[in-house]
Amino acid sequence: MKIQFIDLKTQYASMRNEINERIQKVLDHGQYILGPEIAELEKNLAEYVGAKHCVTCASGTDALLLSLMALGVKAGDEVITSPFTFIATAETIALLGAKPVFVDIKRNTYNIDPEKIEAAITDRTKAIMPVDLYGQPADYDAINAVAQKHGLKVIEDAAQSFGATYKGEQAGALGDIGCASFFPAKPLGCYGDGGACFTDDDNFAEDMKARRVHGQKRRYVHDLLGVNARMDTIQAAIVLVKLAHFPGEVKMREKAANRYAKLLSGVATSPYIMDGATSVYAQYTVEVEGRDGVQAKLKEEGVPTAVHYPMPLHLQPVFSGF
Repeated sequence: MKIQFIDLKTQYASMRNEINERIQKVLDHGQYILGPEIAELEKNLAEYVGAKHCVTCASGTDALLLSLMALGVKAGDEVITSPFTFIATAETIALLGAKPVFVDIKRNTYNIDPEKIEAAITDRTKAIMPVDLYGQPADYDAINAVAQKHGLKVIEDAAQSFGATYKGEQAGALGDIGCASFFPAKPLGCYGDGGACFTDDDNFAEDMKARRVHGQKRRYVHDLLGVNARMDTIQAAIVLVKLAHFPGEVKMREKAANRYAKLLSGVATSPYIMDGATSVYAQYTVEVEGRDGVQAKLKEEGVPTAVHYPMPLHLQPVFSGF
């Protein structure tokens, strides 16, 4: 027996005709960059999330970068975030010359602990960037309350939580700007790289749309410093198809997670989900005694596992000087 960690081939087979037709339409019209599928996808994504604006981009990392740029984060600023996440969260902060300030996580959810944020705020703090780890949103009522008290903005790193909810609201709509990733292994993924930013703020949306095309608001007139961060049209076409199937897939993830929790009861510690929240289970993460031995035995049986993440960001060599 050999089980796939993520079986994208089977998913594609179930949508093959729809995806192929959508891709063929792009090949026929030939608008590979910012073609009509981009605007269509942005409309559909905004409606799904419940945000006024959606700005697609080339990756989840670009979504974080564009969001920070829209907030005006610059050298000397500080942005509070979690040390227990993929490096892109803190990397984008540092790339702008700002300092990622790491605040410890809650033991049960692995998300940033709102009660520890206030002690990390200084006169240089510009924003708070919580991460919705493993598919469950952070505690945004508490986080937003701290942010509002201190006049800070909140960027939601929803790369792993797209499709989850917090007190009836969709992930991606829980801060001033929300960031999604459509990396193939994500709950909603394309067949390359892709991402999106969500906001209700007109100015933030306009800023991010300009910055994703080198700061252009008018062709060859660069009002802002920007980057090349456009989602390509073929990826948009793929996500359009997969988005239509996504609510059903979220339910299937929940069903599988519930079955895991039942079967692993008394054997491993299953994910803790807060009251009022749902998880999209980007990863089904358990705690178990003798982890390495369990991994080795599962590998013998053809069951793949992974450790997310083996080294927290505050211990990464690249951040030793921060």
